[in-house]
Amino acid sequence: MSKPEIGFIGLGLMGDAMVQCLQKKGYQLHVMANRSRTNVEAAVARGAVEHTSGKAVAEASDIVMLCMDTSKSVEARMLADDGILAGLSEGKTVIDFGTSLPASTRALGEKAAAIGAGYMDAPLGRTPAHALDGALNIMGAGDIAVYERVKPVLDDLGENVFHLGPLGAGHTVKLLNNFFGMTVANAMAEAFAMADLAGVERQRVYDVMSAGPLHCGMMDFVKGYAVDGDPEQLAFAIKNARKDVGYYATMADDAGVTSLMSGAAKTALGMAVADGRGDQMVSQMTDFYADLFKGK
Repeated sequence: MSKPEIGFIGLGLMGDAMVQCLQKKGYQLHVMANRSRTNVEAAVARGAVEHTSGKAVAEASDIVMLCMDTSKSVEARMLADDGILAGLSEGKTVIDFGTSLPASTRALGEKAAAIGAGYMDAPLGRTPAHALDGALNIMGAGDIAVYERVKPVLDDLGENVFHLGPLGAGHTVKLLNNFFGMTVANAMAEAFAMADLAGVERQRVYDVMSAGPLHCGMMDFVKGYAVDGDPEQLAFAIKNARKDVGYYATMADDAGVTSLMSGAAKTALGMAVADGRGDQMVSQMTDFYADLFKGK
């Protein structure tokens, strides 16, 4: 059986790695530049076809994949006059691999369904290195028939592929995941900075905390920078963390409740972005707290 033709918009760090993985596995790719051209040109050099509109990408593809930064970006690509919806037809599928607001996802899904197309949210876990090897965690959601139709492609991209329920459930779980992860990362970063004030070596703090039930991967990622000086162990930008925690708080507001726990992480991440640190990695929040405590 021939492989479906894949459209891909959003060739950033993660998207580029996913495109490379799909190309290595024999898929024909149709791509479009979103913010920069470097990765698009590399994909074209490997055999991808470039298009200049979302409509053209959708018309050429069986499955359109989006790996973009915000719900606003997804909505713009979907709803523009020459956007993806304008090029969809019955039986095609759009998959949003980014981290979007569940309410936005459901609204876009309704528009796709009205023309007989499928729409899925399938946010990702793990890193671009995992994406290159087809070893992502994929949190899929949407109509089960649509999921089963595209699952062979998802299996080529992911080691652990889940179906979590109706449309929006994937983005809900992703926001829960990132809220928890970014809250823990900020707590660990502050703990290292507080240890500096108290005159306790960061390595000793880690040795004790990691020997007990607090030990977790996020602790190790933050330690990777705070102690070892490597920010890339947690290759997730502060500005993206702020966005995701903000989306989590918005999701809570949409449910008619107020998130208490997200407030501190959202505030600290927002302060770091305002201080010009948005492009730094989350583990470098250790420096933000250390400078904050020194009055810088």
